[in-house]
Amino acid sequence: MITVVLLGLAGLGLPTRGGAAEPDEGSIGIRLLEAPTNRRDDPRALRYIVDHLRPGTTIKRQLLIVNRSAERRAVEFYPAAASVEGARFVFDGGRAANELTSWITIDRDAIELEPWEETRVRATIAVPADVPAGERYGVLWASAASSPSPSGGQVTQVHRVGVRVYLDVGEGGEPVSDFTIGEMRPARSSHGEPSVTVRVDNTGGRAVDLTGTVTLTDGPAGSRVGPFPVSEGTTLAVGATGQVSARFPPELPNGPWKIQVNLKSGRVERSATGQIRFPEPGGEGVRATLYSRMLTGWGALAAVAGLLLLAGLAVLARRFRRTAGRVPRERISAHR
Repeated sequence: MITVVLLGLAGLGLPTRGGAAEPDEGSIGIRLLEAPTNRRDDPRALRYIVDHLRPGTTIKRQLLIVNRSAERRAVEFYPAAASVEGARFVFDGGRAANELTSWITIDRDAIELEPWEETRVRATIAVPADVPAGERYGVLWASAASSPSPSGGQVTQVHRVGVRVYLDVGEGGEPVSDFTIGEMRPARSSHGEPSVTVRVDNTGGRAVDLTGTVTLTDGPAGSRVGPFPVSEGTTLAVGATGQVSARFPPELPNGPWKIQVNLKSGRVERSATGQIRFPEPGGEGVRATLYSRMLTGWGALAAVAGLLLLAGLAVLARRFRRTAGRVPRERISAHR
């Protein structure tokens, strides 16, 4: 009997330690239904379980499981280990366990779903009171095997879809998430397809999942192209460095071009601009001349708030100095 595992994920696909796997085409589906109230505006927290908890804390999260096939499915639910390595979110094969999975329980281990039926399950994460600080990773899986072939075939397909878990544990507030955009280097393949790779450094205290776009402007005859999406699937652990890339049409002129890179992870957004020129086919160009890096989104709001606070304190200080150096008129009259 040969078993083929088809994998899917709520969001981006997962690399696996056990070898390559094809994406699940939709036999079953999974979706996170709950997010922390303070993360309702965080796109990552609407797709994955992303949270910061103190030791000794318990949370519950509800997930929707859907049978997207015309067959009855026996679906199993379980947590499994994951890690962030080589700029990728990586899961271990099968039901591999780690510290985080030992904290997770699911209210139902298995259920029978009729064709097109859906159900809800609830996962509980109970963090022990005596664990060290740090971020842990895992996946909540829903798994279903296909019915045996009527012709007596020896291949069984196992469909598996999951939701990532990024859980940070520690006293006090959550570590700040942040990243910086670094070197941008153009290239052109031997077939003439231009591309650019962008270095990214995780400078914050949480893992980041990078998405975004690249736009080219001020090209030959003032031309503009894009925005083009960057490659998905780049996840950086704390302190890690990785890269994203974008590809462009083969007929794109070499330039020069003004390049603008806009990247985000959850509520954190960063942008950078520079100038590049693409090489001839089969070559790699010089790195971009970087013009500027910009804060956007929550980073920009925090920076503006900080500047407004400093400006307000400066105004108050000036008023205090003027008031302190002024003698009230009533007191002058009283001593005459």
